[in-house]
Amino acid sequence: MTRFAAPIAEQIWDMKYRLKEADGAPVDKSVEDTWRRIARSLAQAETDPKTWEERFYTALEDFKYLPAGRITAGAGTDRSVTLFNCFVMGTIPDTMAGIFDMLKEAALTMQQGGGIGYDFSTIRPKGAPVAGVAADASGPLSFMDVWDAMCRTIMSAGSRRGAMMATMRCDHPDVEQFIAAKADSARLRMFNLSVLVTDDFMEAVKADGPWELQFDGVVYHTLQARDLWNRIMKATYDYAEPGVIFIDRINKANNLSYCETIAATNPCGEQPLPPYGACLLGSVNLARLVAEPFSDAAHLDEEKLSELVACAIRMMDNVVDVSRFPLPQQAEEAQNKRRIGLGVTGLADALLMCGQRYGTEEAAQVAERWLKAIARASYLASVDLAKEKGAFPLFDAEKYLASGNMMQMDEDVRSAVREHGIRNALVTSIAPTGTISLYAGNVSSGIEPVFAYAYTRKVLQKDGTRTEEEVVDYAVKMYRELHGEDAELPDYFVNAQTLAPLDHVRMQAAAQKWVDSSISKTINCPEDISFEDFKEVYMAAYESGCKGCTTYRPNDVTGSVLSVSEEKKSPEMVANTDAEPMAPHGDVIYMAEPLDRPEYLEGNTYKLKWPDSEHAIYLTINDIIVSGHRRPFEVFINSKNMEHYAWTLALTRMISAVFRRGGDVSFVVEELKAVFDPRGGAWVQGKYIPSILAAIGGVIERHLVAIGFLEGEGMGLKSDPTAKVVGLDAPRGKSCPSCGQFSMMMVEGCMTCSSCGHSKCG
Repeated sequence: MTRFAAPIAEQIWDMKYRLKEADGAPVDKSVEDTWRRIARSLAQAETDPKTWEERFYTALEDFKYLPAGRITAGAGTDRSVTLFNCFVMGTIPDTMAGIFDMLKEAALTMQQGGGIGYDFSTIRPKGAPVAGVAADASGPLSFMDVWDAMCRTIMSAGSRRGAMMATMRCDHPDVEQFIAAKADSARLRMFNLSVLVTDDFMEAVKADGPWELQFDGVVYHTLQARDLWNRIMKATYDYAEPGVIFIDRINKANNLSYCETIAATNPCGEQPLPPYGACLLGSVNLARLVAEPFSDAAHLDEEKLSELVACAIRMMDNVVDVSRFPLPQQAEEAQNKRRIGLGVTGLADALLMCGQRYGTEEAAQVAERWLKAIARASYLASVDLAKEKGAFPLFDAEKYLASGNMMQMDEDVRSAVREHGIRNALVTSIAPTGTISLYAGNVSSGIEPVFAYAYTRKVLQKDGTRTEEEVVDYAVKMYRELHGEDAELPDYFVNAQTLAPLDHVRMQAAAQKWVDSSISKTINCPEDISFEDFKEVYMAAYESGCKGCTTYRPNDVTGSVLSVSEEKKSPEMVANTDAEPMAPHGDVIYMAEPLDRPEYLEGNTYKLKWPDSEHAIYLTINDIIVSGHRRPFEVFINSKNMEHYAWTLALTRMISAVFRRGGDVSFVVEELKAVFDPRGGAWVQGKYIPSILAAIGGVIERHLVAIGFLEGEGMGLKSDPTAKVVGLDAPRGKSCPSCGQFSMMMVEGCMTCSSCGHSKCG
C-alpha cells in the first residue's frame, strides 16, 4: 500500500478526493482504491476496458499522472457533478432578459462544481440610453455585483464555492471603473478580474498615443493609452488585480482560430475558451521522471515521459465521453472540438534534481525542451487516437495546419496530422496544481518555482496532544535523504520569494512557446519593488510572447503570507505557521470534531432594541474555557416578536455550530456586520447600523472583546491584515474561506491556502 510522503498529503486525499458514503464512511480504503476507481471509470469509454483500466492505473500509480481535482474526486462516483474544472459561459446579450438567462446558466454550472468565466464587454456602458424605457443603463459592473452575490449563495459540488473570472476589453467605456473595482475590499470578492489587452492598445501605449473607449461603434471617451495602462498597473501594484490578458495573441495562436473567437478565460487564466467552452485538465508529474537525481548524470527520462503523455492524453479524451455537463451547449462544444489541457507539475523540482537554477537562461532552455517534448508526444498521441476513433468533428486539415501552434511543429507531426487528422483540437495547458501537488508529496506546483522549501504545521491529535509536522518540498526532501539532514542546500536552490520577477517572466515565456492554451502562473514581486520596475514586468511579458500576466506583491488588501525563518542558516522561506488546519496556535484551538457541551456554562445576556420592532431582542452568549482562555461556545436569540422566530432560530444554530468547531471564529462578526437591509438601517446610540443582523454582529463583537477573545472593536475582521486574536501573536494574512486559517497565498494566478489546499480556482 502506498505511503503518503507527508500527513498533509493524506489529509488532502481524505478531505478532497477520497470517495465516501453520505455518512462519511470511506469507500476508497486507500489511495490505490482511488486510482482504481478513476482508471475503471475512464476505461469504460474503451472497447477493451479491462486492458485500458490496467494501463490507466499504471499511469496514475505513484502520482506520475495527476488528473485535475474534479476527475480525481468525481470519476466513478454516482454524484451529479462535472469532471470538467471550469467553463467560459455563453456570450452575454445586451438585454435584461438575456443577462438574467446567463445568470441562471452560471448558477446551474456552479451547482455542479464548475468555475466560470465571462466577458462583460458585451453589456452597454453605464449611462448609455436604454431604448423603450426612457432610462439609462446601469453598466456591466452593476450586473457583476449580481453575479458576485449569486456566487456567494451557490455552494458548488464538494465544499467550495464557485470561482469566477470576469474580463473586459481595454476599449470598453467602463474599463476604468472595472480596473478600480477591487479597490473596495468588500466588492466582487468572488471574481478574478482581467483586462483584455489588444495589440493595438499595446502599440498605442508604447507610442504614447490616444485611445478611444467605445461601444457599438459609438466613442464615449478618448484618453492617452499610456494613462490607461498606468491605471491598470497601479491597480495591480496596489491590490494584485486586474490581471492582463493579451487577447489578440491568444486568438492568433489558437489552433481553432478558423472556427471560434475567444474573449474570456477560466478563473485562473490557463484556458482561454470560446462561448460554452470547457477546460479539461491534468498534469504530468515531472518530479517523478528524473533519473539519477542530484548527480552529474541527472536527466529527465524522455522515453518514459512520452509513454506517460500518450496514456494521459487517452485518459483525458475519454473524460469528454464519460463526464456530465451542466448545460447541453457545453456538451456540444466539448464533443465538437474535444479540447483538452495536459500540463505539468513539479517542473521546478525536476530542474533542481538536474542541477538547474530556476529562472536562468539555461534552465529556461531546459524547460522549453521538456515542454516541446510533451507537446510533440501529445500531438502524436492524439493523431493515434484519430486513426482509431476519428478526428474531432470540426477538424479541417488545411485550416488547422495553418493555425496556432501547429505552424511551428516538426514536419513529421504536421504530416501525421495532415494524413490522419487529430482527435483533440488543443492538447496542452498549464493549470494551477496547488492542491494536487501537495497530495502528490508536496512537489513544486505547475511551472512555478518552489514556493517554500519547508514549513511547520502544528497538529492537534485526537487525544488532545499537539505534534509538529514539517512539510518539506519534494526535491529538498530527496536532497536531504541523499546528502544528510543537515546538508546545506546548493546555491542553485532558489524559491519564489528570492527570485527576480524577470526570471519568472523568462520561465513563463519559455513554457508558453509549446503550450496550446495558456499558463496559470504568478510572478511574485517584492513589496519594495518600484512602480517603474513593476510595469517593466508586464511589458517584458508582452514582448517575450506570454499570453497574459499575473503578479503578486504584498499589499494592504491581500496581505502578506510568508515569514523568513530566523533560526535556519539556509536561505529557506518558511510559510507563516499562524495558519495551519485543525492545529493549535498559541491558545487558539482548531478542532477536527466539535466540542461536546458541558452541563454548565457561564455567559452573558444582552438586550437589543431595534427602532422598528415593538419587542426587544435578547442575545445570550455562553462561553467555554479552553487552555485557560475564554472563548464563545453558543448563542441564543429570543424575542416576543414571532415574525423573527424562524430566522433567529436558524441563525443561532448556525453560529453555535461555527463556535463549537473552535479556531478563530471572529469572521462571524464580519459577515453579520456586512449585512445591509434594502429597506434601510437605523441609528442606534449615535451610530448607523445597516440592519438588525449587523446589530447582532455588533453585540457578539462586544462580547468577544469583553471576554478577551478579541483585542478590541474592529480587530477581529479578517479583512484587517494587522488584526490579532488572543493566542495568535503574529499579524494575520488573508483568511482561507474553507478552513478559516490565515495562510492564503497567490500561486499560479489563484489565491491558494497552504494549510488545507483550498483554492479559489482548483
